[in-house]
Amino acid sequence: MRAARYYGREDIRIDEIPEPDVGPGMVGINVAWNGICGSDLHEYLEGPIATPTVDAPHPITGESAPVTLGHEFSGVISALGEGVEDLEVGQHVVVEPYIIADDVDTGPDSQDYHLSKNMNFIGLGGGGGGMGEKIAVKRRWVHPISKSVPLDQAALIEPLSVAYHAVQRSGAKAGDVALVGGAGPIGLLTAAVLKAEGVTVVISELSTMRREKATQTGVADHALDPSEVDVAEEVRKLTGGKGADVAFECTSVQVVLDTLMDALRPTGVLVVVSIWGKPAQVNMLQLVTKEIDMRGTIGYVNSHPGTIALVESGKIDLAPFITGKIGLDDLVEKGFNTLIHHNETAVKILVSPSGAGL
Repeated sequence: MRAARYYGREDIRIDEIPEPDVGPGMVGINVAWNGICGSDLHEYLEGPIATPTVDAPHPITGESAPVTLGHEFSGVISALGEGVEDLEVGQHVVVEPYIIADDVDTGPDSQDYHLSKNMNFIGLGGGGGGMGEKIAVKRRWVHPISKSVPLDQAALIEPLSVAYHAVQRSGAKAGDVALVGGAGPIGLLTAAVLKAEGVTVVISELSTMRREKATQTGVADHALDPSEVDVAEEVRKLTGGKGADVAFECTSVQVVLDTLMDALRPTGVLVVVSIWGKPAQVNMLQLVTKEIDMRGTIGYVNSHPGTIALVESGKIDLAPFITGKIGLDDLVEKGFNTLIHHNETAVKILVSPSGAGL
């Protein structure tokens, strides 16, 4: 089968590799669509970061470079390994793409398996990936999804789960006002979850096209251009001088972090969603004198069922966030290069490993 494999910085190749074995407790999946994630771009430009190298295999998978990329994917069950009796061939599924040691509790009551030692992701640390035509995944990480949800939209369940977990971390509730810093893919999806939960959403974003996407999709009640207005002051005007109840940092940009701190009401909650590759400065005086709660968030933890329910219920429409569809052969030129050099024109670009549906 064909797969996009990561060899190292700016070195992704389309290879012919063997189809995966579907062993006991495993589920074989024909991949339909895989979304290109910002972490894939970071690996391409700056890696290896989360991917293993030739000299340093991943401690859980034992795999070294090259590895098949892709962790945002949907597909159709093609085979069931011995012992898997609660799924059926032909079911549509998405994958919670974790690589986690076998001795970690990943049960339905666990709230910290995503923070376990050596945690990584299928499609980065090994285990196959969604940029291959087929994959075999442990039953624990496979989530059925209604056939009423198109498979291309289902591929966005993974990043939507990141947003869902971030909103849970914030404690936001219906009637609150949230300020989202940045209208990239995660910022927009965070806004979508907030709107589905009855929260009033304000987005701050420099890009005209991304602001338009936020308002056209209905995930933002207000989309502000920080080059034209004082965002914090505008938020105070919208809230009767109080400030935002919650804020989400989705850019890893210092001035955005500063703006969110300023815009929050006293005792407000700031959730840092973006991955910072450099140290940030925090206005400690504001943090203390406003009693701001500053929280980090990473990935998701038992978040997929709730996320899937939001989509299946129709509370979130993922179709508008899909801005491109390509095959494996166009991965770098029309996928990575578009998102790196023209990211204001795209939200989520999907890859079809088999070319089906293009």
